[in-house]
Amino acid sequence: MSRARKIKSEPIKVSKERIYEVIRRPVVTEKSTLGSEHNQVTFVVPLDASKPEIKAAVEELFKVKVKAVNTLRQKGKVKRFRGQLGKRSDSKKAFVTLVEGHSIDVTTGV
Repeated sequence: MSRARKIKSEPIKVSKERIYEVIRRPVVTEKSTLGSEHNQVTFVVPLDASKPEIKAAVEELFKVKVKAVNTLRQKGKVKRFRGQLGKRSDSKKAFVTLVEGHSIDVTTGV
């Protein structure tokens, strides 16, 4: 049997405009701050953003080295407002793990 060799691809290029579209805002919750102990930062990203695109955007914007990117798609809840049914919009979060020695402080300026 032959094994397929994993070829390391070129780093993806992301335009300046797309970088600011991909990284919308950091998530500052109790659970996301616990992730900072493990070199993790959480961001809200658009639904069409891919993991390589998120990695390239974080590395370019914050000048850090990214180890891994995990994503989570959250379906919007159906809620009632004054008797009317409505639906919250879907969202996507990116959990970015940084290489040891690198950090992003999202709480500055709060």
